[in-house]
Amino acid sequence: MLAKLAVPKRVLLKRALTGSTAQAALAPSDDALEIEAPAPPPAHELERPVDVRARNLEIRLAETPEEIEAAQRLRYDVFYREMGAIPTVEAARHGRDADAFDDICDHLLVLNTDLSAPGRPFVCGTYRLIRRSVAEVHGGFYSADEYDLGALLNNPGELVELGRSCVHEDYRTGAVMQLLWRGIAEYLNAYDIKIMFGCGSLHGTDIDELMPALSYLHHFHLAPSDLRPRAVEDRYVKIDRVPLTRLDQKAARAMLPPLIKGYMRLGGFIGDGAVIDHQFNTTDVCVIVPTDHITEKYHRHYKPCGRP
Repeated sequence: MLAKLAVPKRVLLKRALTGSTAQAALAPSDDALEIEAPAPPPAHELERPVDVRARNLEIRLAETPEEIEAAQRLRYDVFYREMGAIPTVEAARHGRDADAFDDICDHLLVLNTDLSAPGRPFVCGTYRLIRRSVAEVHGGFYSADEYDLGALLNNPGELVELGRSCVHEDYRTGAVMQLLWRGIAEYLNAYDIKIMFGCGSLHGTDIDELMPALSYLHHFHLAPSDLRPRAVEDRYVKIDRVPLTRLDQKAARAMLPPLIKGYMRLGGFIGDGAVIDHQFNTTDVCVIVPTDHITEKYHRHYKPCGRP
């Protein structure tokens, strides 16, 4: 969903977990985590744009087909077995959530090195990252199926779409998500990312029930016009139906999934309109986070070691 220094994220993104416990595991945290990582060299010299370790956990980009397949199996377990999405026949047969974008994207992984073995990596968290420079030569972005990204893509510089984020059910504590966010920070720095974006999900497809939360996002976090994707016309759902004067802001904010709240705390915006995804039983918004809007608090908390 969501594919940016400082940290933030298809932002958010698609498929992000929609259960409260699962999304809480993905939301940005203020808790500190002791991490060992050298300052990265310039991007053109990098062998590993992301290389961070904390005790028995390691975060880096996937380097082998087996690591990508392990991430796909984790995604299947979370999105389909746990969250109840409807798999395709092929996905169900192989027990993997996979599509054509997996062949071109970077897979950010948290691996448990104690439980991994040669050819058998143990992936406990993942994000999928697709940079503009890659998408332009490989057919575009995943979220273009739901949103017209024209205004966003008119901005100069590198962008990244974040999506397919999930964490293994046994690892939904602060440590794994801290590593994922730290890894995103390293990635943003390595590739000089200016904007990150992706589709964020609210659980369910009952628009009337979700309208307070959607209207809250529209009134308080609508992207400026030069950054604002619009839901494609045949899937566009209007999300400003609750006027600001009638909106219970506290109750509406409480309805937001933790991950979307986290992106908003990072200075994020949403696009125009929502899209219903019946396969995943979600209602999606497009989340946009300019990296220069990331709050100073998160800049200090997640910036790569050795960076000013």
